[in-house]
Amino acid sequence: MRRWRALRRVSQLDLALDAGVSQRHVSFLESGRASPSRHMVVQLAQALDVPLRDRNALLRAAGYAPIYAEHGLDSEKLSQVRHVLEMIIAAHGPIPAYVVDRSWTVVLSNRSARLLTAWFIRPESPLVAGGLNIARLLLHPDGLRRSIANWEAVAPVLLDRLDREISARPDDDLLRDLAAELRTYPGVGDLPRRPRLPSAGDLLVPIHLRGRGVEARLFTTIATIGTAQDITLEELRIETLLPADADSEAWLRQLATR
Repeated sequence: MRRWRALRRVSQLDLALDAGVSQRHVSFLESGRASPSRHMVVQLAQALDVPLRDRNALLRAAGYAPIYAEHGLDSEKLSQVRHVLEMIIAAHGPIPAYVVDRSWTVVLSNRSARLLTAWFIRPESPLVAGGLNIARLLLHPDGLRRSIANWEAVAPVLLDRLDREISARPDDDLLRDLAAELRTYPGVGDLPRRPRLPSAGDLLVPIHLRGRGVEARLFTTIATIGTAQDITLEELRIETLLPADADSEAWLRQLATR
């Protein structure tokens, strides 16, 4: 608990106020002079915004059984949720939309997303055939990287986002391994650590795709499932690639008719 409090940069007093307990009780729990109830573990974890996967680890450390389940998206338990997610991303067409898990792997995608990938990446590419991973797709030399005209502006933003996710979930080995792998790709380790300062006219950093006579500028939005009590659901997110200008929107609509 002390480690999570340090990661969230909150004092014992701040945690006590957020959790509705006394600072003395928090101090006794951290020092081992008192043992928390199962409810208290969850109460403190919630105040520290600890992910469900790590809340189970805290419960085990306190001597309790985990209480948060983890079902596969293909399981019967999540069949209705999967159905709804498929409806959501299908309704986004002609906007490409993906459902992505915690390791940035695509678990669902709509037709527009598949058409977009096929436009720029050969279907026989290992990056496609082996299961799509958004981070690998954007940073690998054989992925979309060769079709991204402003790759040196997009790549640092993606890496920064991944690093922030690792900071929020420091025990996630999948994320750490992914970040380490990405930085072994040619040119990725040489990217500047200092951020590019935006100009007065900049609104966002679009992904400027160029290939097969087409130029499209897209930007990403991310949505998550609210009030999730299942680990899988909490870690899913819906990513959409929206057009940054009218020409890009027109091309996405044209692509969707293929």
